[in-house]
Amino acid sequence: MEKNSFQIPVHLQQRISAEQAFHYRIVPVAESGDALVLKTDTESLQTLLAELNIVLDKPVSLQPCDTEELQQYLTTNYRKSTTNESAQLGYTNDFLEKILLGAQNMGSSDIHFEPYEERCRIRFRLDGKLIEQYSIPIQDYPTMVNKIKVRAHLDIAEKRLPQDGRITVKSNGSEFDIRVSSLPTLYGEKLVLRILSRETGAVELEALGFTESELDRYKEGIRKPNGIVLISGPTGSGKTTTLYATLKLLNRPETNILTIEDPIEYTLEGVNQVQLKENIGLDFASSLRTFLRQDPDIIMVGEIRDVKTANMAIRAALTGHLVLSTIHTNSAWATISRLIDMGVPPFLIASTLNMSVAQRLIRKLCVHCKKEEKLDSAQLPSSFQIPKNLNRHFTATGCNQCYHTGYSGRKALYEILPITKELALPIKENQLEIDKHFKKHKIDTLKTNAIDMVQQGITTIEEVYALLTN
Repeated sequence: MEKNSFQIPVHLQQRISAEQAFHYRIVPVAESGDALVLKTDTESLQTLLAELNIVLDKPVSLQPCDTEELQQYLTTNYRKSTTNESAQLGYTNDFLEKILLGAQNMGSSDIHFEPYEERCRIRFRLDGKLIEQYSIPIQDYPTMVNKIKVRAHLDIAEKRLPQDGRITVKSNGSEFDIRVSSLPTLYGEKLVLRILSRETGAVELEALGFTESELDRYKEGIRKPNGIVLISGPTGSGKTTTLYATLKLLNRPETNILTIEDPIEYTLEGVNQVQLKENIGLDFASSLRTFLRQDPDIIMVGEIRDVKTANMAIRAALTGHLVLSTIHTNSAWATISRLIDMGVPPFLIASTLNMSVAQRLIRKLCVHCKKEEKLDSAQLPSSFQIPKNLNRHFTATGCNQCYHTGYSGRKALYEILPITKELALPIKENQLEIDKHFKKHKIDTLKTNAIDMVQQGITTIEEVYALLTN
């Protein structure tokens, strides 16, 4: 049977919860009149049927199937929770609560509510990819939107303009925040909910993906008493997590750390965190100006978006502070070009920038099912020069352990460029070709690190293809 033939339509999937599916060993495969047709590998069909009629409160029809087939159905269509709390989720009366808690327990980073002409689909972002989890009739959608907007303290009467808010969810002693963003679309408001973890226990530099030499180089840059450290990459590449892990390392009783963020994704004991509020004038640049009067040692700015913020960050670095921030560029060297394009004088960049870091998040192959194959040069970009020792690679297969995706977890990929005296000269003179410098100092680029991960069997060519074209 082909892998895709185990995929159950979403409207059937949501008829039972993941907890019910795994507990009773059942999967819904069809509807026959009012009855729900379920496949199962349970031998005592009559006992199971009697219990399911009560639990599901609907007529049920059972089809026997072998254990291997059922297991593939289960792991292709349902994910087990990462915590024990979720046992109750299938029985809650509040569908919205079920979605929010279910997404957090599964390790989802975002929830998308998307209205269309006849239905609304609800997708979770898991390991960087969107997966459809629920589908609801369009007539029920406005009620759900209003429930979310009320909890996020948004104006339910305003449907023409985008809005942003925040929800705090409490469940069985644990607490997490959700950032809510609404956007008017053709058939209603699209909502995206970003799940913000308050747990910083797992945020450690050593666990993010640095090689040993990269970690040493990075720690050297952040331990300087002043200057700027910039981390670049697209949205969702893990920049903020790297910044928090850095702050966690630098956080000491004798150090005053101030941050301005949008949003505050993790809470750190001992760090003074400020939430950005542009509607009342509390933006990055004005906060930085105030921070300088707060006797800081280290300042973290969520993002450098404009020349005003960049100039304030440089001013803070020049007056003896260490500034950490993020910026949207494609490589470590492109960060310098971006600052120059913003209008920051090259000599100021050369004298204040300690280190430029670029990063990406790459999905890791499942160790249980990855398959080694001979390399076909057609799988690589035509412009890419294939290393002599790259003749084999691993591909994603899919098994019960990885929910038949072929991948399990993600790893950060880094490009770390320390700004040395030798490099300061080409920056001052705006010379933007420094390939020789990378080779001379053996600085690994995103491309070289990506191909290393392919050679080591950590990821696939498909995952790093975009990096190999640069």
